[in-house]
Amino acid sequence: MRVLVTGALGQVGADVARLLQGRAEVTARSRADLDLEKPDDIRRNVREARPDVIVNAAAYTAVDRAESEEDRARAVNGVAPGILAEEAKRAGALLIHYSTDYVFDGETDRPYMETDATHPLSAYGRTKLEGEHAVAAAGGRYLILRTSWIYAPRGRNFMLTMLRLAAERDELRVVDDQRGAPTSSAQIARATLELLDAQREHSGVYHATASGDTTWFGFSGAIFDARKRELGEAFRMPRLIPIRTADYPTPARRPKNSVLSNAKLDNVFGVRLGDWREGLEEALAALGG
Repeated sequence: MRVLVTGALGQVGADVARLLQGRAEVTARSRADLDLEKPDDIRRNVREARPDVIVNAAAYTAVDRAESEEDRARAVNGVAPGILAEEAKRAGALLIHYSTDYVFDGETDRPYMETDATHPLSAYGRTKLEGEHAVAAAGGRYLILRTSWIYAPRGRNFMLTMLRLAAERDELRVVDDQRGAPTSSAQIARATLELLDAQREHSGVYHATASGDTTWFGFSGAIFDARKRELGEAFRMPRLIPIRTADYPTPARRPKNSVLSNAKLDNVFGVRLGDWREGLEEALAALGG
């Protein structure tokens, strides 16, 4: 099996490429090799790789900056996935494309299902939804996996930001009225490989997040508690103060409820990502001391 992985230096892409080693012929492409803002780059790379599967882990993820750079976000998140889907269809390949909880407005009080109406609040969410539509419109074989609150022991993410701030400050104010499922890149990558191993394809949109949910405040507390257990006195525990979204204004609006139901993924493929706390323990362990 030949697999083309885009965004191979990113959080999810790096884990997918690593787990595929020895199991597939992997062509891993970073932005330096394959720029999703350049349609010709996309077509050339796919045709050279001749893949059986394309895993599109590349995205414009600067949520707040997307408010002022929506055209750039659209090129990467909205237009490029459609081109990848067209090229996948041309090659007879399966496209696995990652999307986001930000396609919803967060106004419901229950986990979102794939059939629920979308209503993104931000440029990032709008462009990711456009990418979903473009993939489906291409008419090929595809799996769109919506995930949420992604983090890893590398890159730029909430977990690493909190650990950095903990070393710098005695007190941290963290939003406590947005709920979601923190999902590690390793959990997403393993689920992706399980889908490839399932040997059956049901094109469509699936939610793929860790189970359980918490708030950003709760996630912060869990990060610090786990780090304290691991490092003891070597870790300085900051004081956490819960705040409302209104107390921490950002250019992009976030959904207050980002919890997604994973029942469809489990029912169709038998794939489960595990609890978010398990993913956190694993990611922190990978950091070492």
